[in-house]
Amino acid sequence: MSYSRRVRHDDERPIAANALERVTWALRRAEWAVQTRKDQRLRPLGIAAAQYTLLMNVRSDPGLTGAELARRLNVTPQAVASQVARLEERGHLERRSHPRHRHVQELYLTDAGLDSLRDADAVIVGIEQLIAEKLGPRKTAQLRTLLDEVADVVREA
Repeated sequence: MSYSRRVRHDDERPIAANALERVTWALRRAEWAVQTRKDQRLRPLGIAAAQYTLLMNVRSDPGLTGAELARRLNVTPQAVASQVARLEERGHLERRSHPRHRHVQELYLTDAGLDSLRDADAVIVGIEQLIAEKLGPRKTAQLRTLLDEVADVVREA
Protein backbone atom coordinates (compact mmCIF):
# COMPACT_ATOMS: atom_id res chain seq x y z
CA MET A 1 0.00 0.00 0.00
CA SER A 2 1.42 3.34 -0.97
CA TYR A 3 0.89 6.50 0.98
CA SER A 4 0.84 9.86 -0.69
CA ARG A 5 0.86 13.08 1.17
CA ARG A 6 -1.02 16.04 -0.17
CA VAL A 7 0.69 19.36 0.09
CA ARG A 8 -1.37 22.50 -0.26
CA HIS A 9 0.48 25.45 -1.67
CA ASP A 10 -2.59 27.50 -2.56
CA ASP A 11 -3.08 28.83 0.98
CA GLU A 12 -2.22 32.54 0.90
CA ARG A 13 -1.84 33.02 4.66
CA PRO A 14 1.67 34.29 5.35
CA ILE A 15 4.19 32.71 7.69
CA ALA A 16 6.37 35.28 9.38
CA ALA A 17 9.97 35.36 8.20
CA ASN A 18 11.12 35.61 11.81
CA ALA A 19 8.99 32.70 13.09
CA LEU A 20 12.02 30.95 14.57
CA GLU A 21 12.92 34.10 16.52
CA ARG A 22 9.70 34.10 18.54
CA VAL A 23 9.69 33.89 22.33
CA THR A 24 7.89 30.55 22.15
CA TRP A 25 10.69 29.11 19.99
CA ALA A 26 13.32 30.47 22.38
CA LEU A 27 11.48 28.82 25.27
CA ARG A 28 11.34 25.54 23.35
CA ARG A 29 15.05 25.65 22.48
CA ALA A 30 15.97 26.34 26.11
CA GLU A 31 13.66 23.60 27.37
CA TRP A 32 15.05 21.13 24.83
CA ALA A 33 18.64 21.99 25.80
CA VAL A 34 17.90 21.56 29.52
CA GLN A 35 16.00 18.29 29.02
CA THR A 36 18.76 16.92 26.80
CA ARG A 37 21.40 17.79 29.39
CA LYS A 38 19.28 16.26 32.18
CA ASP A 39 18.90 13.01 30.24
CA GLN A 40 22.64 12.91 29.46
CA ARG A 41 23.63 13.48 33.07
CA LEU A 42 20.97 11.19 34.55
CA ARG A 43 21.65 8.28 32.15
CA PRO A 44 24.56 6.88 34.22
CA LEU A 45 22.14 6.65 37.16
CA GLY A 46 19.70 4.63 35.06
CA ILE A 47 16.98 7.25 35.27
CA ALA A 48 15.40 9.49 32.64
CA ALA A 49 14.46 13.13 33.16
CA ALA A 50 10.77 12.20 32.89
CA GLN A 51 11.21 9.61 35.65
CA TYR A 52 13.00 12.15 37.84
CA THR A 53 10.05 14.52 37.39
CA LEU A 54 7.58 11.77 38.24
CA LEU A 55 9.51 10.70 41.35
CA MET A 56 9.83 14.32 42.49
CA ASN A 57 6.08 14.80 42.21
CA VAL A 58 5.34 11.61 44.16
CA ARG A 59 7.80 12.68 46.84
CA SER A 60 6.23 16.12 47.17
CA ASP A 61 2.69 14.72 47.19
CA PRO A 62 2.66 11.07 48.38
CA GLY A 63 -0.43 9.13 47.42
CA LEU A 64 -0.92 10.71 44.01
CA THR A 65 -2.76 8.56 41.51
CA GLY A 66 -1.63 7.96 37.95
CA ALA A 67 -4.48 10.12 36.67
CA GLU A 68 -3.49 12.99 38.96
CA LEU A 69 0.13 12.69 37.85
CA ALA A 70 -0.89 12.71 34.19
CA ARG A 71 -2.86 15.93 34.67
CA ARG A 72 -0.07 17.52 36.68
CA LEU A 73 2.63 16.57 34.15
CA ASN A 74 0.45 17.28 31.11
CA VAL A 75 0.97 13.81 29.65
CA THR A 76 -1.36 10.92 28.88
CA PRO A 77 -2.37 8.47 31.59
CA GLN A 78 -0.76 5.76 29.42
CA ALA A 79 2.59 7.58 29.51
CA VAL A 80 2.41 7.79 33.30
CA ALA A 81 1.38 4.12 33.58
CA SER A 82 4.37 3.08 31.48
CA GLN A 83 6.84 5.08 33.60
CA VAL A 84 5.21 3.93 36.84
CA ALA A 85 5.50 0.29 35.74
CA ARG A 86 9.22 0.74 35.00
CA LEU A 87 9.87 2.49 38.30
CA GLU A 88 7.84 -0.10 40.19
CA GLU A 89 9.81 -2.95 38.54
CA ARG A 90 13.03 -1.31 39.72
CA GLY A 91 11.66 -0.97 43.24
CA HIS A 92 11.44 2.85 43.22
CA LEU A 93 7.67 3.13 43.57
CA GLU A 94 4.93 1.12 45.17
CA ARG A 95 1.21 1.19 44.57
CA ARG A 96 -1.23 1.03 47.43
CA SER A 97 -4.99 0.79 47.31
CA HIS A 98 -6.85 3.93 48.27
CA PRO A 99 -8.39 3.47 51.74
CA ARG A 100 -11.96 4.12 50.53
CA HIS A 101 -11.78 3.40 46.79
CA ARG A 102 -10.09 0.03 46.37
CA HIS A 103 -9.85 0.30 42.58
CA VAL A 104 -7.80 3.52 42.87
CA GLN A 105 -4.05 2.98 43.23
CA GLU A 106 -1.97 5.57 45.07
CA LEU A 107 1.76 5.96 44.43
CA TYR A 108 4.47 6.12 47.07
CA LEU A 109 8.26 6.26 46.93
CA THR A 110 10.14 3.32 48.36
CA ASP A 111 13.42 3.75 50.23
CA ALA A 112 15.25 2.76 47.03
CA GLY A 113 13.20 5.32 45.11
CA LEU A 114 14.09 8.03 47.60
CA ASP A 115 17.79 7.11 47.31
CA SER A 116 17.60 7.29 43.51
CA LEU A 117 15.73 10.57 43.69
CA ARG A 118 18.41 12.05 45.95
CA ASP A 119 21.15 10.95 43.53
CA ALA A 120 19.23 12.33 40.56
CA ASP A 121 18.46 15.59 42.34
CA ALA A 122 22.17 16.14 42.97
CA VAL A 123 22.66 15.94 39.19
CA ILE A 124 19.84 18.42 38.57
CA VAL A 125 21.28 20.79 41.18
CA GLY A 126 24.54 20.68 39.22
CA ILE A 127 22.73 21.76 36.05
CA GLU A 128 20.97 24.54 37.98
CA GLN A 129 24.32 25.71 39.34
CA LEU A 130 25.83 25.73 35.85
CA ILE A 131 23.01 27.95 34.60
CA ALA A 132 23.25 30.26 37.63
CA GLU A 133 27.03 30.55 37.32
CA LYS A 134 26.84 31.44 33.62
CA LEU A 135 23.99 33.92 34.02
CA GLY A 136 24.94 35.36 37.38
CA PRO A 137 22.57 35.97 40.31
CA ARG A 138 20.77 38.99 38.83
CA LYS A 139 19.97 37.42 35.45
CA THR A 140 19.06 34.11 37.10
CA ALA A 141 16.51 35.88 39.32
CA GLN A 142 15.19 37.87 36.35
CA LEU A 143 14.86 34.71 34.26
CA ARG A 144 12.93 32.92 36.98
CA THR A 145 10.60 35.91 37.37
CA LEU A 146 10.07 36.23 33.61
CA LEU A 147 9.39 32.51 33.19
CA ASP A 148 6.83 32.63 36.01
CA GLU A 149 5.19 35.63 34.33
CA VAL A 150 5.09 33.83 30.96
CA ALA A 151 3.44 30.81 32.61
CA ASP A 152 0.86 33.07 34.27
CA VAL A 153 0.11 34.96 31.03
CA VAL A 154 -0.38 31.77 29.04
CA ARG A 155 -2.52 30.14 31.76
CA GLU A 156 -4.78 33.21 31.89
CA ALA A 157 -5.11 33.57 28.10
